[in-house]
Amino acid sequence: MTVVKKIWAPKPYDLLAEQLREAILGGDIAEGQALPTERELVEQTGLTRGSVREALKQLSAEGLVETRPGRFGGNIATLPDRDNIANSIGQFVRGRRLPLRTLHETRDMLEPALARLAAVHRTDEKLSHLHRLHEELVASVDSFHVFSRMNMKWHRAVASAAGNDLLSATLEAISFGVAVSTTIDEYDTPETRGQVIRAHGKILAAIESGEGHIAERRMRRHISATHARATDVESTDVPLSLEE
Repeated sequence: MTVVKKIWAPKPYDLLAEQLREAILGGDIAEGQALPTERELVEQTGLTRGSVREALKQLSAEGLVETRPGRFGGNIATLPDRDNIANSIGQFVRGRRLPLRTLHETRDMLEPALARLAAVHRTDEKLSHLHRLHEELVASVDSFHVFSRMNMKWHRAVASAAGNDLLSATLEAISFGVAVSTTIDEYDTPETRGQVIRAHGKILAAIESGEGHIAERRMRRHISATHARATDVESTDVPLSLEE
């Protein structure tokens, strides 16, 4: 007769990683502050040097520890940034083989809201950046490839101007795959590029004037028109960066 169940005990390095993770995220170890040395961690915990290194390796992979060489280097506490979030979401999209339809639906929800937030929260610096990108977009109207890149940069800049890192990181993670699906040569004509420029100009005007509801409505209309030109939205071959 079985009276006990199997007992699972976490590995020692998992326990150390959890303690250090909580200390960093909780602020007990501030961002930029050096963690105790490997030798000190061995002495404090009683673990082997190999276990300490494995714990630090886990935290490094999570973006919570950065190893810096040199006399004033060591294992430095860091906090996840937008790139970490975007990379994690991007890996989820690729690993799950999510179709472009899912990316489009996500964009349908995100971008109009980001445009509204940009109208409310944008700074003068962010607004100037949007104007510069719009001018570069207009200047590149005769080049399909340059125009496509500038178009993507402009949309990311709107997201950045919204002042919500979580939402903008999500858009960042899917923006390239969406852009590829909506700028295929068959659909990207000079007429289409002209329509994009006019739509961007109207959205930018609403952001500049602080009219969030109008910026949201115009972005939703723009995204709907863009997705109407997309092909094969059930495809799972979703590139997520310019390098792929």
